[in-house]
Amino acid sequence: MNKSKFFLSLLTAAALSSGSAFAAEESIIGMVNLASCMSESKLGLQEQETLQNVQNQMISLMEETDKELKEIEGKLKDSEYLDSLSPQAEAELQAQREQLARNLSQYQNQFYQMMQQAQYQIYQKVLTNITKASEKIAKEKKLDYILNKEACFYIRPDLDVTSSVISEMDKTFDLDRADKKVSDQSSPEASIHAIEESMLNQAG
Repeated sequence: MNKSKFFLSLLTAAALSSGSAFAAEESIIGMVNLASCMSESKLGLQEQETLQNVQNQMISLMEETDKELKEIEGKLKDSEYLDSLSPQAEAELQAQREQLARNLSQYQNQFYQMMQQAQYQIYQKVLTNITKASEKIAKEKKLDYILNKEACFYIRPDLDVTSSVISEMDKTFDLDRADKKVSDQSSPEASIHAIEESMLNQAG
């Protein structure tokens, strides 16, 4: 390559580089606090309640099973009670104890996994709504990007659009409820029932 072509290549590369830098400087970037959207929006609060109810229900299920198991174990240790039973009845009681013990072990093993699954589903649901709200706010405020605030060390206060995004999420939440788009299948009771059914099916 001769000197003139080499010089021309350098000028072209410099121009492209300058153009990219200029474009980046011209971009307007907003920030949103993901954690605040999760914990303060109406949807986020509803899903937190759902998660808490799921956890309470799972714990209650394990406690009830443990109580039944202890009651049967107490009967099996009572010699007078056992003497009053037929061999068949005693065998059935022993089988019931073993089944309850298996169920309890299964519930305990699944607890952490099921909670992770519920948390992931809730996170994805709320994140989808944050994304939609952010897109609308970006258009209204003429922003080129809205990034997660946690990825930045500093953000100019007037570029933090968290409150606007939460407000937009709440508007959508209220409209969905009014239009009955938030169906029974997304209610806390439905989520609890689905997880409980899954645990029972796997334990059985």
